Amino acid sequence: MPADTDRRFVLKALLAAGGALVFDIELALGAAPTGAGEPAARLNAFVRLHPDNTVTITAKNPEIGQGIKTMLPMLIAEELDVAWEAVKIEQAVADQALFAPQFAGGSMATPLNWLPMRQAGAAARAMILAAAAQEWSLPVAELSTLAGDVLHVGSARRAPYAAFAQGAVRQTVPAATALKLKDPADFTIIGKPTKGVDTPAIVAGKPLFGIDTRLPGMLHAALLTPPVRGAVLKSHDAAAALARPGVRKVVALTRLGEADAPVDALAVVADSWWTASEARKALQVEWDAEGRDRHSDSSFAAAAKAAHEGRPQATVLTKGDPATALAGAARRLSATYTYPFVSHATLEPQNCTALFHAGKLEIWAPTQMPGGGQDLLAKTFGLAPADITVHITRSGGGFGRRLQNDYMVLAAAIAREVPGRPVKLLLDRQEDFKLDFFRAAGFHRFEAGLDAAGKLVALRDHLVTFGAKGKPGRGADLPANLVPADLIDHVDLGQTVLETNIPLGWLRAPGSNALAFASQGFLDEVAEAAGLTLPDLLLQLLGTPRLIPPPAGGRGPGFHTGRAAGAIREVLRLSGWSGARKGRGFGFYFSHNGYFAAVADVAKGEAGIRVERVWIGGDIGNTIINPLNAEQQIRGSVIEGMGHVLSGLKVPIEGGAVGVANFDSYPLPRIDVVPAIEIGMVRSDFPPTGLGEPAMPPAIAAIANAVSSLTGQRLRSLPYAES
Repeated sequence: MPADTDRRFVLKALLAAGGALVFDIELALGAAPTGAGEPAARLNAFVRLHPDNTVTITAKNPEIGQGIKTMLPMLIAEELDVAWEAVKIEQAVADQALFAPQFAGGSMATPLNWLPMRQAGAAARAMILAAAAQEWSLPVAELSTLAGDVLHVGSARRAPYAAFAQGAVRQTVPAATALKLKDPADFTIIGKPTKGVDTPAIVAGKPLFGIDTRLPGMLHAALLTPPVRGAVLKSHDAAAALARPGVRKVVALTRLGEADAPVDALAVVADSWWTASEARKALQVEWDAEGRDRHSDSSFAAAAKAAHEGRPQATVLTKGDPATALAGAARRLSATYTYPFVSHATLEPQNCTALFHAGKLEIWAPTQMPGGGQDLLAKTFGLAPADITVHITRSGGGFGRRLQNDYMVLAAAIAREVPGRPVKLLLDRQEDFKLDFFRAAGFHRFEAGLDAAGKLVALRDHLVTFGAKGKPGRGADLPANLVPADLIDHVDLGQTVLETNIPLGWLRAPGSNALAFASQGFLDEVAEAAGLTLPDLLLQLLGTPRLIPPPAGGRGPGFHTGRAAGAIREVLRLSGWSGARKGRGFGFYFSHNGYFAAVADVAKGEAGIRVERVWIGGDIGNTIINPLNAEQQIRGSVIEGMGHVLSGLKVPIEGGAVGVANFDSYPLPRIDVVPAIEIGMVRSDFPPTGLGEPAMPPAIAAIANAVSSLTGQRLRSLPYAES
């Protein structure tokens, strides 16, 4: 089901998870010499040194609210050895030849860039030192740097970097592998709480986001899509819409966007977005939804129930002899867990501004994967990638939605009809929900066997989910190393895939956000049957600290039981855990190279069940680059996780149509329900990893298990609803 660009994204993410460097930093270090008349000295693709001794650092990855536009330059500035106050940040354009992967997804920015960005800063510093050594006729070894100055202790000389800027440009670029990086004990920027570089502009309402794009002569486009996802445009009459003042064109769009979810639509192009939007009401259109209108929640549930009565279509993992172990267990448990389709619901709806001019295409887009968008545009319109410029704007939320670049193709197709004029396509909220790529719904049938001593000896899980041609869609697969598959002897994991017209997409902590709820909920039941609490059961299963390799054929760092136990013990310490109690729940999950555990307390109030307090314990390695942003990411994960359980986040499907049109029927958590959140991080001797996603899955599980504890009724279906 995923398109080619999606497969490339997954491959790169998997490589990164294993610690591999998937782009050649040497290209960026040797790139972009100072141009004629340019006052700044460009030392490499990331660093420009100005005459006033300020430094402009290029942030290569898209900023979607995860703090990357601040964090990546922090790494460069640290090794460049400049004062953070002297740093200015600029957003890179999409340039895969120079920057290679430029994406926001999979919590990969830290593991991918931890060394390369530091090397970029260290290389620029080395060139400045080499230039100073030449000018002062001194050995480089006798020179040092401090906050943007070069120092020679023996002669008490001190001069700003800018004094050596032109000489630095002429130096040989050092090889990345030859650079000596700072000892972490000497860090002055990394590890210090640092405010987001865009925060003042956001508070002041300055234009930063894709929706803010303004260009001379710009036209506006509004989209009308069929009520049933994937329906085909059969006929239309645009005369009444075209007769309205300010309307310039009506463009019919057919089979455009991502390969697995082609879109038919009508686009009204006008002098203002409101004019275009209102003119849509005058369009006469007929859609063909045949075959696509048979899909609904009820048909999915019936198909899942039938599938659970037989064997899975595909085996994910068989280990030991699970059938015999279950048959001979002293106690057997079984349960079905379900969760719905979920929308990304980004507060900034999808938008893109496009300009076709002289055979070239220019794009301004809030995209998480600009390179993938560039490839998709090139393939769709028969252009060379070099003839497509993608300006990366800040995104008003992404959560995985903007990994798909369908809106870029739609905007470009509209702009092609008015060459020489930029066109901004902006989806209204209803169209944005309709054109989402949804978190897959799922139906798990679990079985577990306990021996006479209450030890878990066998586990079976049959997941029924969605995809195409027997293959699970984006974020819908069942991993072979789902905890506790690696920790017990007899395991049977299988999967059945249902067809649907609803396109699937990665949503924050893809797969894991749902799997944590289901698997940790069932393990909570297993623990109760064994006379244990869930953390006690997990600590018992984890055993002695050891590294469990990834599944056969898989990539990644494997699963470290000691790190998992450390995160669990940290959250138990934070929360003052003393055993099970009413209204308290626990959850653990390992995803995106992060080990996280959560404890949640919930209570019943006048407005229903409310989360009172959440504790989070986590391990992402030996360094937290920006503690302020790290805390914000974890808090955001908890709040979003609350929405999955208690806010009623669910996208109903009826007759192939998405049953959500706005936030009145898709209520995101608001500030009045945010609980107290306490965070404790365990430092382990491993390279740092990302934080955008791994704290959310255990938070969902902990809150759901807390609801079960409070009500006395096991919560096996999300979202929670009063009975």
